[in-house]
Amino acid sequence: MRVLLVGAGGVGTALARIAARRPFAELVVADYDLARAQRAAAARDGYEAVQLDARDERAVAGLLAERRCDVLMNATDPRFVMPLFRAALGAGVHYLDMAMSLSHPDPAEPYRKTGVKLGDDQFALATQWEEAGKLALVGIGVEPGLSDVFARHAADELFGEIRELGVRDGANLTVAGYDFAPTFSIWTTIEECLNPPVIWERDRGWYTTAPFSEPEVFTFPAGIGPVECVNVEHEEVLLMPRWVRAQRVTFKYGLGAEFIGILRTLHQLGLDRTDPVQVGAVSVSPRDVLAACLPDPATLGDKMSGLTCAGTWVTGTGRDGAPREVYLYHVVDNGWSMAEYGSQAVVWQTAVNPVVALELLESGAWSGSGVLGPEALPPRPFLDLLTEYGSPWACEERTPAGA
Repeated sequence: MRVLLVGAGGVGTALARIAARRPFAELVVADYDLARAQRAAAARDGYEAVQLDARDERAVAGLLAERRCDVLMNATDPRFVMPLFRAALGAGVHYLDMAMSLSHPDPAEPYRKTGVKLGDDQFALATQWEEAGKLALVGIGVEPGLSDVFARHAADELFGEIRELGVRDGANLTVAGYDFAPTFSIWTTIEECLNPPVIWERDRGWYTTAPFSEPEVFTFPAGIGPVECVNVEHEEVLLMPRWVRAQRVTFKYGLGAEFIGILRTLHQLGLDRTDPVQVGAVSVSPRDVLAACLPDPATLGDKMSGLTCAGTWVTGTGRDGAPREVYLYHVVDNGWSMAEYGSQAVVWQTAVNPVVALELLESGAWSGSGVLGPEALPPRPFLDLLTEYGSPWACEERTPAGA
């Protein structure tokens, strides 16, 4: 399998390092910054590095053909999803990403109704992917990605009826020497946290609320402990109801009061805006300036300590008809990921899942055509192979509410 990996930031570099230990794929690593692509490609002899503008569909399609690639692996931020998605379709190759096409809130009632939802632009082309006989596997990072695999596993093996699929993300990571240093892309974090969160209910469909709504304290395993979590916009809520039957689907992120306060301030000052503003003779996006001012999350690993946890909380009735509540989760220790791969925990946890998916596609254990989410495919091969990679998942039984 020849893979064009577009994006050599923290996640792309971690992906190259993980794939380098598996024999199934050859990588061509592409980035707007050639030096960055070269650093990621150094993970293994034989990987190629090239300069590429992800916005240029013709150039991307041409590179796919020139290098005879079978798959485009998108490791860029969500702004570049659609040009890469269309380029892969035009070139007749498979496509994977870890974040889906951008949403646009309802202009009149943004905190009640959905507008253009995450992934809508990609699903609009599903028929063309089916006719081409190629697979666009969307949202195959950790969240979305592994969280969706957990949802399908719960439906297939653990539950007779699911009341709620609730993705819950929390950590106890600290970064020495910084008052404020996000451990993931601030551009993507702002997009997720300040857009209207989406909730799905069987009798109501998709609807939105105000940012940071429905706060709850969720207790995370592995010693992380209780963390306040709030609703944010995330792809799982748009993916899971398409393939997994449940009464309700939510996503809540353990941000903490300080982080939420900073995001609110950025929004009040207009620094979350993506449309350019004129500063003297220069036109620049405030959000891009903010991202440039903050440390690159990929460079923070040696200053970080602690654990990050991603998982899916499931409630309902078990196969025996009795009430059941579980938390399916995956924990990564930053000390381990840095020692083993030289990548910090958050980017490593995101990157391992598409590598597992690529290996399953190469082996034929996963296959399909059209635009599919991870929950559309059998979960057991994925979970088994993830464990083989040395990064096991776990299932924690919890006491059902009211029991």
